[in-house]
Amino acid sequence: MSIRRIGRHLLQHHWRAKQIFPQAVLDRIEQAIKRGEATHSGQVRFVVEGALDGGPLFRNQPARERALDVFSHLRIWDTAHNNGVLVYLLLADRDVEIVADRGIHAQVGAQGWENICRAMEAEFGSGQFERGVIAGIEAVSRELARHFPSDGPHSNELPDAPVVM
Repeated sequence: MSIRRIGRHLLQHHWRAKQIFPQAVLDRIEQAIKRGEATHSGQVRFVVEGALDGGPLFRNQPARERALDVFSHLRIWDTAHNNGVLVYLLLADRDVEIVADRGIHAQVGAQGWENICRAMEAEFGSGQFERGVIAGIEAVSRELARHFPSDGPHSNELPDAPVVM
């Protein structure tokens, strides 16, 4: 466990997520998810967590492991076609993780998701959080549209609204 990481998480706590992602930005992200889901039968969720606290922080939980917990907690795995995708941002670490259900992950693979994550992180590095998130959601939606194209109107199995933790 790194003292530097603990300090980052304690100093950048939850207020930072609300500062970078005010309601107007969250609304635009939600609209990007809705637009994307019109092109495919998958389900996309975006979660931003300002920082870890308590047990996860002091256990030195990596962002990937935390993203898997969030994926499970939000039941993103529970979609009809096994094509739910979580885009998770841990702000204190500036780490993006994409967790995809087995149906879509088998098509895109770890490297495909990693490429999207790195492109998003490059935008974040220049302070372009909104642009990075929306570009990432659009890239995820392109993958879903390629492998799970929309076959007309379908039910929205998961909420489109971003989650700020």
